[in-house]
Amino acid sequence: MKITAYETFLVAPRWQFLRIDTDEGLSGWGEPIVEGRAEAVQGAVTTLMEHLVGADPLGIEKHWQVLAKGGFYRGGPVLSSALAGIDQALWDIKGRYHDAPVHELLGGPVRDRVRMYTWVGGADPAELVDDALAKVASGFTAVKLNVSEALPPVPSAAEIRAMARRVEILRDALGDDVDIALDFHGRFSAAAARRILPLLEPLLPLFVEEPVLPEFARDMRRITDATSIPIATGERLYSRWDFRDVLPTGIAVAQPDLSHAGGISEVRRIAAMAEAYDVVVAPHCPLGPIALAASLQIDLATPNFLIQEQSLGIEYGGGSALLDYLTDPQVFRFVDGHIERPTGPGLGIDIDEAAVRSAAEKGHTWRPPLLRRNDGSFAEW
Repeated sequence: MKITAYETFLVAPRWQFLRIDTDEGLSGWGEPIVEGRAEAVQGAVTTLMEHLVGADPLGIEKHWQVLAKGGFYRGGPVLSSALAGIDQALWDIKGRYHDAPVHELLGGPVRDRVRMYTWVGGADPAELVDDALAKVASGFTAVKLNVSEALPPVPSAAEIRAMARRVEILRDALGDDVDIALDFHGRFSAAAARRILPLLEPLLPLFVEEPVLPEFARDMRRITDATSIPIATGERLYSRWDFRDVLPTGIAVAQPDLSHAGGISEVRRIAAMAEAYDVVVAPHCPLGPIALAASLQIDLATPNFLIQEQSLGIEYGGGSALLDYLTDPQVFRFVDGHIERPTGPGLGIDIDEAAVRSAAEKGHTWRPPLLRRNDGSFAEW
């Protein structure tokens, strides 16, 4: 079998899909994307696919090694995300070739279903509570929220207490049977994080995500030693080498992204590394259906898996939802906050090619918002 062609599709709201075709009629889908930098990843896919057209798609590891290392300059979000989408598509082809889901090729499932969480938000605590209660009523047993918008380097006492109070109100409304995860989104300095985390400890969050920027992740011990709250990070780490410096710092949750960190092949290795440090895995995935399907394959085959992020209900202004590009949306049906193990071949989903092509005619130029502090200076999104 040989790879004969490929296509990339920019589709709303902010995603990019990749289709790889073979001379035996099998096709695989991947999702190579850096949110807000889709065009750059598209160019990287074109460059990397020069090596693959005419090659046997089943030699995934051989191809991964060449695509990751053969260009002299390695890593980073653009190259690793291009490789990630290609890797997903090759695993999709391999699974379809063997008529088996990818998780069966990874050793078989270690669980029967995957626990999911959803995002909640609101301009004020009342709206936040209403949104969270609606999500819980729909079946979710875990929610996540941003604790702040733009912050100064050292937040004031009023700002810190307001953030803590927001989480306290949500905990009071949801009770202890619903898990609450908190995303700091890299908006805090280490000093600011150490100041607010003790106020949040009595509320028992499931984890606090990205308390500091990824460039400071190797220094995370300053954070983990200061709190009993499980600390999570990793959505902006792109390889096992990036995680090598972070896993020994006392983090509790690793969050590699299947569309950023080298795909199924590399995240499988990152998860195995994490297990040796007593770290669980919760893949980052505010993305499209292919990235979620790839994440589920890893979740099912990974002993140290915790919980899975997904993008249903997240609005990015494009008007398209995660299910719009599937021929059978029931594959992502939630039951008691879980997705049952998909049993279809490859990634376990079938893409509605007509819907993808129609959306790609419009494309998108999504860019992340630029936040400013009160003094006009740049603030982390």
